[in-house]
Amino acid sequence: MSNPRKPRASSQARIQHILSAARSLLSEHGLTQLSMYTVAERADIPPSSVYHFFPNVAALCQGLTEEVHAAFRACLEAPIDLPAHATWRELARVIEQRMLTVYRQDPAACQLILASHAQADITAADRQHDEQLGQRLYQLFNQRFQLPALDNPVDLFTLALELGDRVYARSVQLHGHITPYYAEEGMRVFEAYLGLYLPVYLVPQSHRSD
Repeated sequence: MSNPRKPRASSQARIQHILSAARSLLSEHGLTQLSMYTVAERADIPPSSVYHFFPNVAALCQGLTEEVHAAFRACLEAPIDLPAHATWRELARVIEQRMLTVYRQDPAACQLILASHAQADITAADRQHDEQLGQRLYQLFNQRFQLPALDNPVDLFTLALELGDRVYARSVQLHGHITPYYAEEGMRVFEAYLGLYLPVYLVPQSHRSD
Protein backbone atom coordinates (compact mmCIF):
# COMPACT_ATOMS: atom_id res chain seq x y z
CA MET A 1 0.00 0.00 0.00
CA SER A 2 1.42 3.41 -0.95
CA ASN A 3 1.85 6.11 1.63
CA PRO A 4 -0.61 9.04 1.58
CA ARG A 5 0.66 11.89 -0.55
CA LYS A 6 1.89 14.91 1.34
CA PRO A 7 0.23 18.24 0.54
CA ARG A 8 1.96 20.27 -2.12
CA ALA A 9 4.28 22.99 -0.86
CA SER A 10 1.74 25.69 -1.74
CA SER A 11 -1.02 23.87 0.14
CA GLN A 12 1.25 23.26 3.12
CA ALA A 13 2.09 26.97 3.22
CA ARG A 14 -1.62 27.84 3.17
CA ILE A 15 -2.34 25.33 5.97
CA GLN A 16 0.42 26.86 8.08
CA HIS A 17 -0.90 30.34 7.40
CA ILE A 18 -4.37 29.29 8.60
CA LEU A 19 -2.97 27.61 11.72
CA SER A 20 -0.91 30.70 12.51
CA ALA A 21 -4.03 32.85 12.31
CA ALA A 22 -5.90 30.44 14.58
CA ARG A 23 -2.97 30.43 17.00
CA SER A 24 -2.95 34.22 17.27
CA LEU A 25 -6.71 34.30 17.93
CA LEU A 26 -6.37 31.63 20.60
CA SER A 27 -3.57 33.57 22.28
CA GLU A 28 -5.62 36.76 22.38
CA HIS A 29 -9.17 35.54 23.02
CA GLY A 30 -9.19 31.82 23.78
CA LEU A 31 -11.56 29.34 22.18
CA THR A 32 -14.65 31.53 22.61
CA GLN A 33 -13.69 33.78 19.70
CA LEU A 34 -12.37 31.03 17.44
CA SER A 35 -14.54 30.32 14.41
CA MET A 36 -13.94 29.53 10.78
CA TYR A 37 -14.89 33.11 9.90
CA THR A 38 -12.70 34.84 12.49
CA VAL A 39 -9.76 32.69 11.38
CA ALA A 40 -10.43 33.56 7.74
CA GLU A 41 -10.61 37.26 8.63
CA ARG A 42 -7.36 37.09 10.63
CA ALA A 43 -5.65 35.17 7.82
CA ASP A 44 -7.08 37.62 5.24
CA ILE A 45 -8.41 34.80 3.07
CA PRO A 46 -11.95 33.72 2.06
CA PRO A 47 -13.72 31.40 4.53
CA SER A 48 -13.97 28.83 1.73
CA SER A 49 -10.17 28.55 1.79
CA VAL A 50 -10.26 27.66 5.48
CA TYR A 51 -13.01 25.10 4.91
CA HIS A 52 -10.97 23.59 2.07
CA PHE A 53 -8.34 22.40 4.52
CA PHE A 54 -10.29 22.21 7.80
CA PRO A 55 -13.95 21.14 7.88
CA ASN A 56 -14.64 22.68 11.29
CA VAL A 57 -13.12 24.36 14.35
CA ALA A 58 -12.40 20.99 15.98
CA ALA A 59 -10.18 20.05 13.03
CA LEU A 60 -8.38 23.39 13.30
CA CYS A 61 -7.74 22.78 17.00
CA GLN A 62 -6.51 19.29 16.32
CA GLY A 63 -4.00 20.74 13.86
CA LEU A 64 -2.81 23.14 16.53
CA THR A 65 -2.67 20.32 19.07
CA GLU A 66 -0.31 18.48 16.73
CA GLU A 67 1.99 21.51 16.71
CA VAL A 68 1.94 21.92 20.48
CA HIS A 69 2.78 18.29 21.12
CA ALA A 70 5.53 18.42 18.50
CA ALA A 71 7.11 21.12 20.69
CA PHE A 72 6.72 18.90 23.75
CA ARG A 73 8.32 15.97 21.94
CA ALA A 74 11.20 18.19 20.82
CA CYS A 75 11.89 19.29 24.40
CA LEU A 76 12.02 15.64 25.48
CA GLU A 77 14.36 14.72 22.64
CA ALA A 78 16.85 17.49 23.43
CA PRO A 79 19.96 16.31 25.32
CA ILE A 80 19.65 16.37 29.10
CA ASP A 81 22.85 17.45 30.82
CA LEU A 82 22.78 15.97 34.32
CA PRO A 83 25.63 14.46 36.32
CA ALA A 84 25.80 10.69 36.59
CA HIS A 85 24.82 10.82 40.27
CA ALA A 86 21.67 12.90 39.64
CA THR A 87 18.48 11.55 41.19
CA TRP A 88 15.30 10.71 39.33
CA ARG A 89 13.65 13.74 40.94
CA GLU A 90 16.29 15.98 39.37
CA LEU A 91 15.55 14.42 36.00
CA ALA A 92 11.81 14.93 36.57
CA ARG A 93 12.40 18.58 37.47
CA VAL A 94 14.37 19.24 34.28
CA ILE A 95 11.65 17.65 32.17
CA GLU A 96 8.82 19.59 33.82
CA GLN A 97 10.75 22.86 33.55
CA ARG A 98 11.12 22.29 29.82
CA MET A 99 7.44 21.55 29.38
CA LEU A 100 6.53 24.64 31.39
CA THR A 101 8.74 26.65 29.05
CA VAL A 102 6.68 25.41 26.09
CA TYR A 103 3.50 26.60 27.79
CA ARG A 104 4.99 29.94 28.77
CA GLN A 105 6.33 30.66 25.30
CA ASP A 106 3.07 29.67 23.61
CA PRO A 107 -0.09 31.23 25.12
CA ALA A 108 -2.15 29.41 22.50
CA ALA A 109 -0.94 26.10 23.96
CA CYS A 110 -2.23 27.14 27.37
CA GLN A 111 -5.63 27.99 25.91
CA LEU A 112 -5.80 24.84 23.82
CA ILE A 113 -4.52 22.24 26.29
CA LEU A 114 -5.18 23.76 29.70
CA ALA A 115 -8.11 26.19 29.48
CA SER A 116 -11.54 24.79 30.27
CA HIS A 117 -13.41 23.77 27.11
CA ALA A 118 -15.90 21.19 25.95
CA GLN A 119 -14.30 20.06 22.70
CA ALA A 120 -14.34 16.27 23.09
CA ASP A 121 -12.35 15.79 19.87
CA ILE A 122 -9.55 18.01 21.17
CA THR A 123 -9.50 16.21 24.50
CA ALA A 124 -9.24 12.84 22.77
CA ALA A 125 -6.40 14.05 20.53
CA ASP A 126 -4.58 15.52 23.54
CA ARG A 127 -4.92 12.24 25.44
CA GLN A 128 -3.46 10.30 22.52
CA HIS A 129 -0.49 12.66 22.36
CA ASP A 130 -0.06 12.42 26.15
CA GLU A 131 0.37 8.66 25.79
CA GLN A 132 3.17 9.25 23.27
CA LEU A 133 4.84 11.67 25.67
CA GLY A 134 4.40 9.13 28.49
CA GLN A 135 6.17 6.53 26.35
CA ARG A 136 9.07 8.90 25.77
CA LEU A 137 9.25 9.80 29.48
CA TYR A 138 9.41 6.14 30.42
CA GLN A 139 12.24 5.66 27.91
CA LEU A 140 14.18 8.60 29.38
CA PHE A 141 13.87 7.29 32.92
CA ASN A 142 14.63 3.72 31.86
CA GLN A 143 17.73 4.78 29.92
CA ARG A 144 19.16 6.58 32.94
CA PHE A 145 17.97 4.44 35.88
CA GLN A 146 17.34 0.83 36.80
CA LEU A 147 13.59 1.04 37.32
CA PRO A 148 11.66 -1.37 39.54
CA ALA A 149 9.13 -3.72 37.99
CA LEU A 150 6.09 -1.60 37.17
CA ASP A 151 2.63 -2.51 35.96
CA ASN A 152 1.78 -0.40 32.90
CA PRO A 153 4.84 1.89 33.21
CA VAL A 154 3.84 4.03 30.22
CA ASP A 155 0.44 4.66 31.80
CA LEU A 156 2.21 5.65 35.03
CA PHE A 157 4.27 8.36 33.33
CA THR A 158 1.31 9.49 31.23
CA LEU A 159 -0.81 9.95 34.35
CA ALA A 160 1.97 11.90 36.05
CA LEU A 161 2.00 14.31 33.11
CA GLU A 162 -1.77 14.68 33.08
CA LEU A 163 -1.94 15.30 36.83
CA GLY A 164 0.64 18.07 36.55
CA ASP A 165 -1.35 19.57 33.69
CA ARG A 166 -4.47 19.61 35.87
CA VAL A 167 -2.69 21.94 38.28
CA TYR A 168 -1.44 24.16 35.46
CA ALA A 169 -4.98 24.20 34.04
CA ARG A 170 -6.34 25.56 37.31
CA SER A 171 -3.85 28.42 37.10
CA VAL A 172 -4.83 29.23 33.51
CA GLN A 173 -8.52 29.14 34.38
CA LEU A 174 -8.03 31.41 37.42
CA HIS A 175 -5.31 33.75 36.20
CA GLY A 176 -5.03 33.33 32.43
CA HIS A 177 -1.50 31.96 32.68
CA ILE A 178 0.65 29.61 34.78
CA THR A 179 1.75 31.52 37.86
CA PRO A 180 5.02 30.67 39.69
CA TYR A 181 2.99 29.20 42.57
CA TYR A 182 1.02 26.82 40.34
CA ALA A 183 4.13 26.00 38.31
CA GLU A 184 5.80 24.76 41.48
CA GLU A 185 2.67 22.94 42.64
CA GLY A 186 2.31 21.22 39.26
CA MET A 187 5.89 19.99 39.43
CA ARG A 188 5.32 18.74 42.97
CA VAL A 189 2.26 16.79 41.88
CA PHE A 190 4.20 15.27 38.98
CA GLU A 191 7.03 14.17 41.27
CA ALA A 192 4.71 13.07 44.09
CA TYR A 193 2.75 10.73 41.83
CA LEU A 194 5.91 9.15 40.45
CA GLY A 195 7.17 8.88 44.04
CA LEU A 196 4.30 6.52 44.84
CA TYR A 197 5.95 3.95 42.55
CA LEU A 198 9.63 4.88 42.43
CA PRO A 199 11.93 4.53 45.46
CA VAL A 200 13.77 7.56 46.75
CA TYR A 201 17.01 6.33 45.19
CA LEU A 202 17.27 4.60 41.83
CA VAL A 203 20.52 2.95 40.77
CA PRO A 204 21.89 4.57 37.60
CA GLN A 205 22.08 2.34 34.53
CA SER A 206 25.83 3.08 34.44
CA HIS A 207 26.15 0.96 37.60
CA ARG A 208 24.50 -2.08 36.03
CA SER A 209 26.49 -5.30 36.48
CA ASP A 210 25.61 -7.90 33.85
